[in-house]
Amino acid sequence: MKLKSLPGDFQVTELSRVTASGGPFALYQLDKESLGTPEAIHALLQHWNLPRHRISYGGMKDRHAQTTQWITIQNGPRHDLRERSFQLLYQGQTGRAFTPHDISGNRFAVRLRGIEPSARPNLDLRLQLIRSAGVVNYFDDQRFGSLGQSGRFIAQPWCRGQYEQALYLALAESNSHDRQRERQQKEILRECWGKWDLCKQRLDRSHRRSIVTYLVDHPQDFKRAIALLRSDLRSIYVAAFQSGLWNRWLSRIIQQRFGSSVWHLPSLLGPLAVPQFDSASEQQVNWMRSLRLPLPSARQHEWPAEETPLLDEILQQYDLQRREIRLKYPRDTFFSKGVRSGWLCPSQLRFEWQPDDAHAGKQALLLSFELPPGSYATMIIKMLQS
Repeated sequence: MKLKSLPGDFQVTELSRVTASGGPFALYQLDKESLGTPEAIHALLQHWNLPRHRISYGGMKDRHAQTTQWITIQNGPRHDLRERSFQLLYQGQTGRAFTPHDISGNRFAVRLRGIEPSARPNLDLRLQLIRSAGVVNYFDDQRFGSLGQSGRFIAQPWCRGQYEQALYLALAESNSHDRQRERQQKEILRECWGKWDLCKQRLDRSHRRSIVTYLVDHPQDFKRAIALLRSDLRSIYVAAFQSGLWNRWLSRIIQQRFGSSVWHLPSLLGPLAVPQFDSASEQQVNWMRSLRLPLPSARQHEWPAEETPLLDEILQQYDLQRREIRLKYPRDTFFSKGVRSGWLCPSQLRFEWQPDDAHAGKQALLLSFELPPGSYATMIIKMLQS
């Protein structure tokens, strides 16, 4: 079974009730292919020579897909922008910036290829089970693209006030997603870390070099240097750590509640527990479907009494306590406060079988469904594959 053989095999449409009803914010539909949201935003800011604080959007959309989402630009141009990998379609004016709270859900159209015809009956049964029962609502691996070779979260030393270590992880640690130029620039930083004049001479002109330029004049001020990281990247680093903690917490809870009646889903963070509903009691199933857990944050003041000790055990491995899940600096980057469902039921799930035009003798499975904001379609696919 092959996912994302072609960009058109994975399509995401962001759903929102925001309308162009007049106001100072230009509203756009951003369509992109084989490009991440941060890269598309960076390209349009450069094209229109706009400061980053004027642009707002609700969420990150997959790089390896065709995606549609909404953005606003305060006093933005009232016309379209068309580039090779994305287009920005002007929709009119609206009264405020678009935020994650404006997303009502996401609609997915997914084509899975290379399926043996003999696998069809089993997949049909799994699809019926997913439609009726749902899946565990883990954050999927896309959330953790900022994890480098060491597997350390950038925000973990940041929470502890270890600013140099956090900055090193953000700027210099190698990552499997790095392209050749990025690998070369990071290698320079690793070789010259602390020798800021030499770093500046060898690095290409970039956002990274601007931070090094600051360190030339302030060689020990890593606290202020980390605040020079792009605000969208800082938010990504914080969200990755928070989501990783939440995933590990949910997995421990499921393992404790269901005991041996679990199987383990491989993930970037290690195996994650999934309950086997066919051997679970009705009480266990109902409990799982109703489970809601707060996102780990010092801003959170209400915690579930029974499950919270498991989170505290996980935090000990990071030398942190719940009250320390916060950034003291800069103040404009923070851990979200909220609650997330532990279980996910896709709505309007439909599927259709077709001959696979890319693999002779194989079948293609077309899926369409809607998910609430922040849930991952790839979790549906993983449950189908496992």
